[in-house]
Parts: sequence; C-alpha cells; structure tokens
Amino acid sequence: MITRMAATSHSNVIEFQERRLDRTILRTYRTNVDLDEVVPNPNQPRLGPKEDDELQRQIEANEGLFEPLLVEPHPELPGKFLIIDGDRRWTNSRILVERGREQYRRIPVEVTDRTLSEDERLRVWIYIHRQRKEWDAREKEMVAYRLVDLVGRASAANILGITVRELDKLVEVYEISGRFTALRDPSAAITWARELMGVSKKLLVPTVIDAVIKKVNEKRITNSKDLRKLRTILPDPVARAHFLSDSGDLESAQLRIRPVARRDDGQPLSELRAAIEAMKSVPWTTLQELKGDESVLKRLDEAESLLRSLRKALISE
Repeated sequence: MITRMAATSHSNVIEFQERRLDRTILRTYRTNVDLDEVVPNPNQPRLGPKEDDELQRQIEANEGLFEPLLVEPHPELPGKFLIIDGDRRWTNSRILVERGREQYRRIPVEVTDRTLSEDERLRVWIYIHRQRKEWDAREKEMVAYRLVDLVGRASAANILGITVRELDKLVEVYEISGRFTALRDPSAAITWARELMGVSKKLLVPTVIDAVIKKVNEKRITNSKDLRKLRTILPDPVARAHFLSDSGDLESAQLRIRPVARRDDGQPLSELRAAIEAMKSVPWTTLQELKGDESVLKRLDEAESLLRSLRKALISE
C-alpha cells in the first residue's frame, strides 16, 4: 500500500510504503541523508565491536551502501534520525569518511513516519536479524543477554517469543562464552559455550566448567566437538577425577572409563564384575598413599570375609 503526502525538507513528495515486521506494521519512505543527521541507538541489542574491514571493502566495491539503514525520527533531537537497524553500516561508513572518503558521507535510509516505542524498536530489530544467517551463528545468545539488561527477563522472553527458562539458558551460554579468551577466532566462543552447555546440567558443576575453560584457554583442547566426550567421562568417578586434575585431558580421561557392567547377560552378579573392574582401575600411586591406613585395611578384611562366604555358598557340595 503506497500513499502520498506533503513535502518535507528531503523531498518534494514522499511516497510511503507499508512494511510488516512481525507484529509491527511500519509506514516508511526512502531518501538519502548526511551521516551527521543519523544518530546510533544507545540501546542497540548487538554488543561488541562494530568496525568491520570486510564491510568497508563492500561499501567501497558497491560505491556506497547497498542496503539502506532503517531509521526513525529521533525522539529527542529535532531534525535527526535514530537508527533502528544498520548501526554497523553507519559506523563503517563514518570510518571511511574519516579516512577522507567523502563520497560515502551521504547514505541511503528508510525512514518511519513516526518514532517507535522501545518495545517496537527491539521487536523490529530482532525480527530483521532473525532473517539473517548471523542469528543462528552467534547473535541469539548475545541479544538475549542484552535484552535482559535492557528490559528484564520477563519482557526479554516475551520479545524473543521464548520461555524464561529458554532465555536463561541463552544468557548462561553467552556468559560462559566470554570466558573462552584464547581462541584464534573470538566469535567461535559461542560455539564452544554451546557444546559445553550441551552436557547434562547435573554433571556440569562449576569445577567442571572451570576445568574445561582452563584447558581450552591453554590450548589443550582444540576442537569444540571434543567436549562431547565429557558426556561419557563425567559420569565415571575415576575418569572424572582424572580430567579435573592438572595433568588430565579428554583423551587420558577416556582411558580410565570403567567398562559398563552388562545387566542383560543373564549373570546375577554383574555388580561384582563392576566392583572388580573398579578395583583394577585404582592407580598404583593411590594404593601407595593408602599403605598402612587402618580404616582401609579394615574394609579389605570385611571384603575378604564377604568374598570367602560368597565363594563357599557357590561351591557345590
């Protein structure tokens, strides 16, 4: 739907078009403005640095911005526009201008016919970014974290269309990702955090998280998919203890996983087999440390007595 209305300072005739973005319907028109007429949104949902060498090369190759910024009349500064979507494009255009590329000073914008509410502004930005590949790659956790800071947990979950529990998980993944500080590609931290948080919550206690992050930052774990090995390591007490030690890693911990006792082989004493395997897996250094321990010797006497009684019961007369 397109309508016309009276002139403005940018054009003699404005052609409005209707644009539906999720539950929000906007009436917008397109024009070109000076960089200085556009103001970044201080409550931008995207966090992190916005300078992008690749985007700057694209702007130069296209001789300007290919996609216009979505802006609105600034709620506090007459004659200015507030960015709804396009903060990175504006930032990198300004960088080029500051380097003397004045031809990029005028930028294309799509202007709404009114100033949006904070809720509408966030919903529109999220709807636009959900259509882009970056959303699944790294943005959803970051945006969830930022929204909680801006509007609180309940409103953030409502805007994202998820439950508060799902929101909390996204926030936790983002917070964990910030602790992976030694990766070659910092943006891969989200992938590492997602893999780690994919481990059962019951097994993923703080000491395990700390150990994983330490070993990743020390480059002793170099593939995020290897964290899936924790799903078999952590349920085993011996393997888990070894992994948490300073010398332990994923591969050496896997070697200490006890064979699972089969309970479907018709043997009524499969627990006994598991107990024997557990005793076999006790490190020799640990046995040396227990040498002369009266409480351990007492338990061994009890076990020996029990095994004699069991053997006697099983021997045919």
